[in-house]
Amino acid sequence: MYDEFGFPRDDDSCYAGPVLDTFVYCSRAAEGVDDTEVDRLIELSQRRNVARDITGVLVFGSGVFFQWIEGPPAQVENLIASLHGDPRHYDIVTLDRTVERRERLYPNWEMERVGADDIRAMLQEALGSAEEENKIAALRRILEHLDSGPLDTIHSSAARREGTDKPKLVVG
Repeated sequence: MYDEFGFPRDDDSCYAGPVLDTFVYCSRAAEGVDDTEVDRLIELSQRRNVARDITGVLVFGSGVFFQWIEGPPAQVENLIASLHGDPRHYDIVTLDRTVERRERLYPNWEMERVGADDIRAMLQEALGSAEEENKIAALRRILEHLDSGPLDTIHSSAARREGTDKPKLVVG
């Protein structure tokens, strides 16, 4: 059944790992969300995600979140619902959502934060492939946000300009 070192032989090659739900999204940080708040969020998420068997990566920079989450479908579904109720972010754009049998991409990362050097390129690529009007509009707002200035001067004016005094959601 297995070749050396536990790798499946060809007749078992249909098994690729557990069934995982993958949720990838980006969003804008609400007013007051800074590096210190994101560090607290990461610490809390790491403790919670161990119990939920959720792993992933979070990118935060210039007031924009990008997150890749993977785990058991029921747990990821609950986390998505929680994210959509979190006031620490808004303009949430789902970039990918799949449920498939595969190995984890981040097996040992209960939630790790990485730098945001390539966030603009990732968002532009997502914009180029987006088809839904609401996703296109939100991605454009996020890119405009990146161009508008320092994080501490953006949030309140952007929310008033867009008529969204109350943010819709956050990362977790």
